[in-house]
Amino acid sequence: MLGPGGVFEGLRPGAITVDSTSSEPSLARELFQIGISKGIHCVDAPVSGGDVGAQEGSLAFMAGGNADTIKVLEPLFKCMGKVTHVGPAGAGQICKLANQITVAANLTGLSEGLIYAEKAGLNPNLFLKAVSGGAAGSKVMDIFGAKIVQRDFLPGGFAENMVKDLGTAIKEAQNMGGCFPGLALTQQLFLSLVAHGDGRLGGQAVCLSLQRLNNITSSDTELKMQ
Repeated sequence: MLGPGGVFEGLRPGAITVDSTSSEPSLARELFQIGISKGIHCVDAPVSGGDVGAQEGSLAFMAGGNADTIKVLEPLFKCMGKVTHVGPAGAGQICKLANQITVAANLTGLSEGLIYAEKAGLNPNLFLKAVSGGAAGSKVMDIFGAKIVQRDFLPGGFAENMVKDLGTAIKEAQNMGGCFPGLALTQQLFLSLVAHGDGRLGGQAVCLSLQRLNNITSSDTELKMQ
């Protein structure tokens, strides 16, 4: 966006940019300030919802920036899902990182629960049926529970991208002097997945890292990865 021939160079004052990638909050703040100096309005609006959300038009956008600018963009966001203005420049990226922490932890917990139940002799499908209506139920369980049981690791989002996002979250946590042990452990489980050559699988494949820790090999189950 900033280099020769970049986006800013070709925009006129009054233009609006929307960055829906996942990146560092500091970058979003930098772009916002540079935009101000050029009369350009910058919004950081990373997205959650994956392929399913995109197909159904139910994506969740977390927007950081000027409230009036985001209001102008609302009709555009409504075509794809829902937007929530979460704060000033960079706040959208902060919200996305917190979202990734939550999703990754949910995937890890769901995988552990399924592996525990199955290793102890329960039918994993009956486990999901029994607990999905209670406190353990979640959007993550609804979307990924059956996929994990069926060993369907087709990606809505790549595991390697989760490693990147969690790594950024860890860096931000260190900058703010925070202690988030669950984040660090979850990132290592996803990193193990990448180290085994499975980074292009979906995030639900984190169950493979936990299976390896429990001496359950891929030969014990049929994987759907294509």
